[in-house]
Amino acid sequence: MPPKVSVVIPSYNAMSYLPETVGCVLRQTFTDFEVLIINDGSSDNIVQWFTQLIDPRLKLISQENQGVSAARNVGIAHAQGMYIALLDADDLWEPSKLEKQVRCLEDNPEVGLVNTWVWLTDELGKPTGRMGTPHAEGDVWQQLVEFKPVCCCGSVPLIRRYCFETVGVFDPNLSGVADWDMWVRIASHYSFALIKQPLVLYRLHPNNMSKDYQGLLKDFQTAIEKAFHLAPANFLYLKARGSARFKLYLSWKLIEACDYKVASHFRQQILAHYPQLIYSWEFTRLSMAIMVLRQFGPQAYDGLRSLTRAWRRHIANARLKIS
Repeated sequence: MPPKVSVVIPSYNAMSYLPETVGCVLRQTFTDFEVLIINDGSSDNIVQWFTQLIDPRLKLISQENQGVSAARNVGIAHAQGMYIALLDADDLWEPSKLEKQVRCLEDNPEVGLVNTWVWLTDELGKPTGRMGTPHAEGDVWQQLVEFKPVCCCGSVPLIRRYCFETVGVFDPNLSGVADWDMWVRIASHYSFALIKQPLVLYRLHPNNMSKDYQGLLKDFQTAIEKAFHLAPANFLYLKARGSARFKLYLSWKLIEACDYKVASHFRQQILAHYPQLIYSWEFTRLSMAIMVLRQFGPQAYDGLRSLTRAWRRHIANARLKIS
């Protein structure tokens, strides 16, 4: 009998994290799965490490380096499960993650993809105190094309296999927005469900914060044109909103890199695309961050950010103790 779930883990020189990531899958309370680790041309000791593993549910597929989307596509092509779970090699799952998602799909046959909430951690896996808590479910296509929070990261969704048969696989040409492009395509055919519990730990570190902002913007523009290619005319106003929110997202990446000048430039473009965003808290926070960087410099901003994160961690730890 084939497994019910196929877990696809692309890995490129990720041995600092991969053993812990695979371990969190093996500790799942739901056990009817296979794990497809896609070695995407790594130069680390992944092959040697894998030969020491004895769990028959684990499989290693090696290829030349082609990028995360192509690696995921190889995993999807080899997957035997009726449900496919994606997991980045540096992220972690809570033990009940698959169990709760599988139950959700089996109880809701109209749902094609089920999300969860996410804990955000630093590079060492230490909680930042921040949590991704989207609330979109059901028909989420409009929220997605407006670039509103729907799916926090690629390690979250459990997806019915036939969704990929309907919409195709990941576009390897879209780099940093390939996930978003896929969710938009799936949402154009299927409902999304959401488990309002943080079942994924998403690790923030320099390697998952692309510095190619112009490349990201170009890819997004290509993806959003695809999204609206066959959309009714009365939905076209959403394209400007999506572009504005994507530039808000890029602005925060620039703030993280202490590049307030380019962030300020994007800020003006945001207002041109979607002036109503000026009333949002996220836009207000961005304006405040730009002001602090401009007036007091990166050191003062980093100090303020460290204090804020320490406070968030304190609140998060208090929540964990209560729960």
